[in-house]
This record gives sequence, structure tokens and C-alpha cells, in this order.
Amino acid sequence: MSEYESADEASVVAFLESWEGRDIDHIMSFFAEDAVYHNVPVAPIAGLAGIRQIFQAFLDAFPEAALDIVNVAGRTGLVFAERIDRFTTNDGRKVILPVNGVFVLEAGKITRFSDYFDLASFESQSGLEL
Repeated sequence: MSEYESADEASVVAFLESWEGRDIDHIMSFFAEDAVYHNVPVAPIAGLAGIRQIFQAFLDAFPEAALDIVNVAGRTGLVFAERIDRFTTNDGRKVILPVNGVFVLEAGKITRFSDYFDLASFESQSGLEL
């Protein structure tokens, strides 16, 4: 297999890279119907409708977003992705946020996506409260 240890690792990389394209349908295509998304400092969101809503709100708040991968490691069904997320707010503020993402996949689809980051750092840089 290419440079990745598993197809799931390659899928997570493709998902993270999809954010730059800002196509919500493409972003959502990586998720299973019963997926859970959890920004660990706040409550988890279950189901595609809720995940789509929060991702769309994110796209609306940040006209530029890049999820730069520092390290990725995984095996079939489980992938860890260390990142530096870079966002620009609608009023031009820059947000640079170290993040660790944990992805659980089944049949090639994300069933659980948990992001670990410093909430205070995100809120102070963005001016938003999660």
C-alpha cells in the first residue's frame, strides 16, 4: 500500500485534506450514518445531521481552513492524526491550533472522530465560544 499503513489511514488523510475544498457534501462523505464527532472539551455530537450542522457552522465562521498533518499513524479501524489546524476568521483573525485527532473507522467510513485541543487557546484566538 502506498505510504500509508492501511486504507483507513489514507481515508483519514483524504478527509483532513478535504477541508480546504470547503465542499460539505464531500467532507460528510467520509462518515458512517451513525457517526459521532467529539471536540473533547465540549459535548459529543451523534449522527450525520448534527455533524453536518456543526461542520457547516465551522465553514461559515472560517472562510479559510487548513488541517496540516504533522504525523499520522494507524491500522485498520483506528487512526491517530497529529495536526496543526490553521483557520482565518471572517474578520481576518488567524487561529493556529495544535490538535490530535483519533478516528475509528468501519468498512472505510468514520464512525467516531474525537479531536483533542486546548479550548482556551481556540477561543482566545478565534473570539468564538464552543
